[in-house]
Formats: sequence, structure tokens, C-alpha cells
Amino acid sequence: MAEADKTTVVPTGDSPRGFAFALAAYFLWGFLPFFMKAVAHIPASEVVAHRIVWSVPLAGIVLLILGRTSDIKRALRSPRTMMMAMVTAVLITINWGIYVWAIGAGRALETALGYYINPLFSIFLGAVLLKEKLNPAQIVAIGLAAVAVVVLAFDAGGLPWVSLALAVSWGFYAFFRKTLPVGPNQGFFLEVLLLSVPAIGYIVYLEASGQGHFGDTGIADVLWLLACGVVTAVPLMIYANGAKLLRLSTIGIMQYIAPTMIFVIAVFVFHEPFGTSKLIAFVLIWAALAVYSTSMILESRARRAALNLVPPAA
Repeated sequence: MAEADKTTVVPTGDSPRGFAFALAAYFLWGFLPFFMKAVAHIPASEVVAHRIVWSVPLAGIVLLILGRTSDIKRALRSPRTMMMAMVTAVLITINWGIYVWAIGAGRALETALGYYINPLFSIFLGAVLLKEKLNPAQIVAIGLAAVAVVVLAFDAGGLPWVSLALAVSWGFYAFFRKTLPVGPNQGFFLEVLLLSVPAIGYIVYLEASGQGHFGDTGIADVLWLLACGVVTAVPLMIYANGAKLLRLSTIGIMQYIAPTMIFVIAVFVFHEPFGTSKLIAFVLIWAALAVYSTSMILESRARRAALNLVPPAA
């Protein structure tokens, strides 16, 4: 085979297959509050432990099917990779724990707000840690988001910590995840593999002390906890395989599907309080995301237009 044939071609457009994968993942994440409500009677820490443990075999099977187990072997031999994986594993555990607790505590609206804020926080993080220059639209978007947080803080008499904690933990997770020198499926398996040791220990402790829900509380709880692996691993791996077939601008717009679904579910299904202050805050966030998304789309089009003007190599 010629050397040129081995070169990976990065798609400049959106693959219908990639769009279908990403859409499926975001819809699964959007419906996740229903699952979390069903297990709300189980402590969040126990739910997170089972999310970790039952994700390991599922993620492992996917790697076996894809033939990527050699990547895990290399990662296990690299102290730096293992240390970075531990950092991302801790961050994703914090994010999962807050999310599970918040849904069960009737604060799904705050989780939606957190995931709306997330892309704006990621931009802010890039500016602070990587010294990336912000364009005027990004500055306006971050400013609007900050005003929304102030409105909520004034109304509640304190910071909306659930929203901020979700945005910050996921923002740092995404930031450090980029430094992990393995693919998305391999990285997820490595994270849950590392977390499975303390998670199994915690589950064993709960069951031995009579506090667990995996043995004596009925078959329903056993099935719910077993399903934790499915609802955790499946959307993540579907998304990972879809994202690489889509443009960044497309992913940037599609990421609002899940928090929008959570918002609708929180207001119209869970009937969480949605007063004037929250309405103002969400309008500000939606305006910020509209400014940010429009700017991102225009920049993407400008880059593609510039590439089309470059003459082909002789």
C-alpha cells in the first residue's frame, strides 16, 4: 500500500452517521433525569459507585470489539498517563456525584443551567490557563453568563453552587482530558478501571454494614443499579464515535440538546419552581449562548472559505 493511502483524512464536513451518533447520545443524556429520579431513594454516592463498577465490563467489551486493548496496556505502563487518568477520573466522579444528588434533590433546573454555562466556562478557562485571546462575542457571552449567576445569587442569597460546580468540574475534566494520550473509548475505560477499586470497596462496605441497596432491598434496586453501567457507558461511547465524524461547530450547537431537554423535564414534568429570577437568568444564558454560537458558526464558515481559496499544491 502506498504511503499516501495510510494518511488519515480529516473530514471537512459532517457525516450523517456522526450526526446520528451524536444526536442519539445527547437524547440519552437528555432523558437521564428520569433514570436518576427512579434511583433517588438510593444515596448518590452508592449510585455513582455502581455507575463506575458496571461501566467497566461494558467499556472493556467495546475495546475488545474495536481491537484497542493494546492502548490500555501502553497506558498502564506509563506513570504520567496513569496520573493524568486519575485526575480526570476524580473530576468526572465529582461531576457525576453532584448531578445524581441534584436530580434526586429536586434541583434539575440547576443542573440544566450548569451544562448551559459549561461551554462558556471552557472558553474562560482557555483564556486564563492557555492565554487564548477572546474575541468580542466571547467576552459578551461570558459577561452575560456572569450576570445570570449574579441574578441567581441575589435571589437565593448565595451562589448557585450546583450549577457552578457542574460547569467547573466538567470544564476542568474536558481541559485535562485533552492531555490524556489515549482515545475517548480507551480513556473512559481507563478512568472507570481506576475508580473501580475504591468503588467496589465502598459497595462491599455498604452491603456488609446493611446500608447497601444491591442485596436485601429487592430485585428492583438490583436491576436499577445494574442499569447504571448502561446509562453511563453507552451514551459516552456513542458520543465519542460520533464526535470524530462532525465539525467542531456542529458539536458546539448540538451540546445544547441535553440541557434543553433537562430544562423542559424539570419545569413541565418534575414541576420544579421557576420564578422570575430564574427566568431572567435563563434568558441571559440563552442570549449568551446565541451570541457565542453565532460567532462560532461565522468563524467556522470563514475558515472553510479561506481554505477553499488556497490553490492546490502542484
